[in-house]
This record gives sequence, C-alpha cells and structure tokens, in this order.
Amino acid sequence: MSRFEHAPDMDTSSNSNEYKSYQHCPTKVPFSGMSNAPKMSRFNIAPEMDSSSSNSNDYTSYQDCPTKVPFNGLQYTDVDAESQNFLSDHHLGKKKYEAEYSQGSASFGMSVFNLGNAIMGSGILGLSYAMANTGIAMFVILLVAVAIFSLYSVHLLLKTANEGGSVVYEQLGYKAFGIPGKLAASCSITMQNFGAMASYLYIVKYELPIVIKAFLDSNDNAWYTNGDYLVLIVTVSIILPLSLLKNLGYLGYTSGFSLLCMVFFVIVVIYKKFQIPCPLPENFINITVNASQPQVNTTEEESCKPKYFVFNSQTVYAVPILTFAFVCHPAILPMYEELKDRSRKKMQNVANVSFLGMFVMYLLAALFGYLTFNEAVEPELLHTYSKVYNFDLVLLIVRFAVLTAVTLTVPVVLFPIRTSVNHLLGASKDFSWPRHICITVALLVCVNILVIFVPTIRDIFGFIGASAAAMLIFILPSAFYIRLVKKESMKSVQKIGALLFLIMGIIVMICSMTLIILDWIQNAGSSDDHSDGH
Repeated sequence: MSRFEHAPDMDTSSNSNEYKSYQHCPTKVPFSGMSNAPKMSRFNIAPEMDSSSSNSNDYTSYQDCPTKVPFNGLQYTDVDAESQNFLSDHHLGKKKYEAEYSQGSASFGMSVFNLGNAIMGSGILGLSYAMANTGIAMFVILLVAVAIFSLYSVHLLLKTANEGGSVVYEQLGYKAFGIPGKLAASCSITMQNFGAMASYLYIVKYELPIVIKAFLDSNDNAWYTNGDYLVLIVTVSIILPLSLLKNLGYLGYTSGFSLLCMVFFVIVVIYKKFQIPCPLPENFINITVNASQPQVNTTEEESCKPKYFVFNSQTVYAVPILTFAFVCHPAILPMYEELKDRSRKKMQNVANVSFLGMFVMYLLAALFGYLTFNEAVEPELLHTYSKVYNFDLVLLIVRFAVLTAVTLTVPVVLFPIRTSVNHLLGASKDFSWPRHICITVALLVCVNILVIFVPTIRDIFGFIGASAAAMLIFILPSAFYIRLVKKESMKSVQKIGALLFLIMGIIVMICSMTLIILDWIQNAGSSDDHSDGH
C-alpha cells in the first residue's frame, strides 16, 4: 500500500545564531528527533544536522559544549511552525527529550517492522489485477525484478547518504543538482503521497457502500450508498477535522494497525480461495451485488484454468502497479538514522528482511486473489468479493478494518504534502491558521475531485507508479549516487551499474506513461463510439 513519506527540507546551511553555538557538540547527534517514536519515524521532521565531513556518521568531540540541548529550545530558521508541531511531544513522552541526541534507539526488529509499514499500502489491492493481465509466470518474474531493483535502489541511497552527508531525500537532491534536484525530489514525493491519499479515498468509495448495504440488508441504490457522496461525507466529517489539527501524535500507531489489517486481508484472501468454487454455481448469481460488472460465474471450465503468460491492453499497468506497491524510499533515510548502532550494512539487512516479508505477502495476495476470480478480478481485489457475497461476516470485518485504517492514515499522508506546499509557496515561518486551513481544504478538494471523476483506482496506481514511483525507485537514487559519490570514477563497476539503472528507469517511465496514455485515449474513443451507438 502504501507508501506516503515526505521529510520537509530542513537544511542548516544557513544556521541561526542560536544553532551555531551547538554546531560542534560532543554528544552524538542523530538527524532526527523521533528516536522514541519509531512507529512514526518515517516522517523525518527534525532538522538535518550535517557534518562537515563527507561521511554523515562522523562525530567530533569538544569540551566546551552543552551536553544536552532540548529540541524545543532551538529555533531553526529553516523550520516552519507547522513542522515543529507535527507529532508533538505530548504523545511521545518526556523520554523523547532525554534521548534526543542518542545515536538511535530503534532495534533491528522494530526497524524491519517500521519499514514494512512504509512499504505496505493500498498497492496490495491491485496486485491480483496485475497478475490477471500478465499471467502467473510473468507476474512472478516482474515481482522479483521490481523487488531486486528496489533493494538495489536502497543500496544506492544509503551509500549516497553516507558520502553526501545528509539523510533528507530532498537535501540530497539539493546537494546533487541544486534547486532543480530539490524540486524533483520534493515533487516526486508529493505526487507519491497525493496518489496514496487518492487510493485510500478510492477504497472508501468502493468499500463503504458495501458495508452500509450489509448493515441495512438492502441493495437499494439510495444516496447514502453512493460512493461519491460517501467520500465527500467522510472527508468533511472525519478527515478534514483530523487534518486541521496542528499535531497528529495520537495517530502514531495507525501505521502498525494498517499493516495488521493487510496481514488479516491476505489471510482472508487465502481462506476464501478454498470457499469460492470456480465456476460459481448458479445460485450465486442471485446475490451478486453489482450486476453491471462482468459476471464471475461461467459454465466454461477453460476460464478457471490459470494462465501463465498474458498480454493485453491492461498488461501495461503491471509494472506501474508493482512500483507503486514497493516504493518506500523516502522513509529509508529517516529509519537509517533511527537505527541503533547503525551501519550501512545493518540497514541494508533491515531492508532485505522487510522486502522479503512484503514480497511473500504480495505474492500470496496476488496469487490467491487471481486463482479465486481469474479473469474477472477487478483493479481493487476486495471489491471483487461483492460480486459473490451480499453479506459475509469475515469480509465485513476486513472491510471495516481497512476503512478505519485508510481513513486515519489520510491526515498523516496529507501533512507532508501541506508542508511541501508551504515551502514551495515561500510561506512565513510563523504558523498561520488561515493559511493552514486554506491549504488543507484545497488539497482535500483536489483529491476528492480526482477520486470522483477518475474512473478506477487502476488509473491512480498506473499513473503514480509510472511517474513518481519510478522517479523515487529508479531515477533519483541512481542520479544522486552518480553525482555525490566522488571516490568512485565513472569507469568503476558501481558507477556503470548506477548509470545503467538510471537509463533503465528513464525507459521504464517513458514507456509506461506512453502506453498508459494511449490506453486512456483508446478507452475514451471506444466510450464515445459506444454512446454514439445508443
């Protein structure tokens, strides 16, 4: 799912007078102030404290420095008021300040869990659709390839962070390419988060009507079962009030809850595969919720045989859906700084274990979802079950849990987007309620318009996966590595590998975007022909 991380740029290159007195402090200074909040460590809100050394892990000891500097005692000119209030200490406890400048407190296991949270997201719901349009064998090949490429990208990022002396994604962009690099990183992360937020609201649009119909035991198409209306109601009544709060500390455990919901979802998908026969018996037709969708039931045994290689007009969405599902790279660096006794090798092992766990979950969800519905699987797997069950207690629990998780996650995802917009607009550092409210409302209006008028969640997965996710996984890490790692020549194996990775990322992005846009044009033309015929 997922995937929604953004760290506001907090460059200390133009330090304030208050900060200068602490520049050479004997205490070990981590880059983040979130050492006691590992579940939310993906949001790197602490100012970056770069060493003058090329290696960000170098620390220097001086005798005449204070031993402890409380986080709220420093006023950084690069930090806006909103960033300072996000995930405030009220919910993190006093120990946060006592361990402020420790090297990191997140254990290996907790870091694996946190990175799993960052990887997992709504993308898992689209993987069965990708398998249905590539075949089992081709999907497994693509899944393995994207997972390996994502891990190689993590390797490049960690090495670049060490050499470049920064653990903020946008700051690496600035050090590599100046303002254009910073804007490229910031816009890519913002697009990825915006796409994640839209995909969450799509789940509300798809699943909440089914939950309401199940509780009311009715199939009436009343206004309160219209997904568009329900998205607006949920946004205004729940998401907007939560998004307007100045700190979101009480949501510190929603990421863990989301991951548990998705684990439960995978278990249910496997369980339902052995409950739903193929082809479906005739009596299942009578309780089909959405008769306008292609019928799942069929008398042809051929349609129940899994296919191993498939090529059609929807195959172009497979790679973007997979990249959307695996992107987590803006969260890698904040988690690296939180890792206890951190080293590049240890963080790489954290990534290896997390990616392996998510790979297994993705494969199981995609495989058993595809084997259950075969060609009739929809872009959002959970919604496909509504074609079989009008009411099922287990699926109802899954839907309710997923709806709760995504609704509470939207404000968390919206925060870094709002902070980025604040920075791009050159807003003043003083917190302003009118500006805070206007940006929040504008962002929610934009994402609601997108969710209401874009036909399916597949288009969100496809477009964001082909653009922002491709930038964050393939293009930016390799470009930063080539530019910032000076000790290796361009003729070295490492630099040549990074260059090939960069070229491949550009090709993947251009080809995927081109094919997706052509598919949109073709679908628009066929829709016009269909309406003209009537």
